[in-house]
Amino acid sequence: MNGKRKGMWLVGVGLLLCGALVADNFFDGVDVNNVSAPASSHLTPLASAETIDKGRYLIQAGNCIACHTARGGAVMSGGRGIETPFGTVYSSNLTPDPATGIGLWNAQHFWRAMHHGRSRDGRLLVPAFPYNHTTLITRDDTDAMFAWLMNQPAVGKAPTAHTLQWPVGTQAALAVWRALYFQPGIFKPDATRNAEWNRGAYLVQGLGHCAACHSPRNALGASGAVNDLSGGLMPVVNWTAPSLMDNAQTGLAETPLADIQTLLQTGKSGHHHTSGPMGEVVQYSSQFLQPADLQAMAVYLKSQARLTPDKQGPSTSMASRRLLPDVQTRGAALYDKHCAECHGEQGLGLAGAYSALAGHRAVLQTDTTNLVQTVLYGGYPPATAGNPRPFGMPPYILTLDDKDIAAVLTHLRTQWGNRAPEVTPLEVNRIRASQGK
Repeated sequence: MNGKRKGMWLVGVGLLLCGALVADNFFDGVDVNNVSAPASSHLTPLASAETIDKGRYLIQAGNCIACHTARGGAVMSGGRGIETPFGTVYSSNLTPDPATGIGLWNAQHFWRAMHHGRSRDGRLLVPAFPYNHTTLITRDDTDAMFAWLMNQPAVGKAPTAHTLQWPVGTQAALAVWRALYFQPGIFKPDATRNAEWNRGAYLVQGLGHCAACHSPRNALGASGAVNDLSGGLMPVVNWTAPSLMDNAQTGLAETPLADIQTLLQTGKSGHHHTSGPMGEVVQYSSQFLQPADLQAMAVYLKSQARLTPDKQGPSTSMASRRLLPDVQTRGAALYDKHCAECHGEQGLGLAGAYSALAGHRAVLQTDTTNLVQTVLYGGYPPATAGNPRPFGMPPYILTLDDKDIAAVLTHLRTQWGNRAPEVTPLEVNRIRASQGK
């Protein structure tokens, strides 16, 4: 944590400590002494087969299973650790077990959690659960989601306690955070747009909670508005979510709708593929969405990308100083040894298998975090019905040192017409060190 960020954090802690002086029910205008009183019309949602199936679909659209299922654990039984700059939050058990899950909940309790960010007993929930997005989900949709959850096998699994730094996670601190950054709301369709665009906006801003990753976060962990897709570094996991509003970073404004839809459905489109956290989104969520919803999301996302006259593509400015001969020689030799077999001597890749590196926007980005992550840890695109056997890349964390990785990345950023700044060993070391390596 640098000095500026630490200073902001200390100011934030002071604010949170002051929050200890406020009344516990200071938030949202909800009477915490009456939180268990459900709305009579929503005591128990209709558990028809159609409602349950709708709930399953919405749970997948929200990527709920990925967060609420620990590796090797029962589906939706919780316990997955979600790392934050302030400690680890563990997801809750959403199976209908009465002792450790939501077996004693009703549809009103569930809607309150989604809409207000409060648990069954009125306790404020930690905003690692993106209730600033789920507050937009309609009551009918939350009822369907609850119906599906209550028709799953009950799993007795006690929740794992969060390991958050004090005072983060205390009810008083959460009350202050919410007063600053959260307001319950509803999705308001844009009357100037058609139904397809508004459906896409509802999915992206609400269930899909795309801005939870594609929006910068401040020193207190708050992201931007639900429609802020301006991108930023994802804390702790150290992946950069590109701006979906800047065509220079993604090319969305110029990408055909069918290609955007294919990427969301299969994790791969042409020479582009999803990786890192976005690969997980495709793996567990977007590949299961109906074509009409994928099309709606593509329409909405494409409409948000701005093509500015003075910024038509990724960074193409070279560093002011010339590359050292040692860097050039080392980078070329390493590329020939480790990369050319798959990506080609001229960086053209192999259609349907390996990405082209010549002119690739991800290669030319000013922020090289994702490039370094990919070389260090390798990985595969998500396995989907449309791409069941994805081609992957091996990790080089034990094969190449920081100077090697910086040199080979600099090589591919300065060849075949690419004109991006060099990557330094310090940049590589930052990513390697952040992962505890």
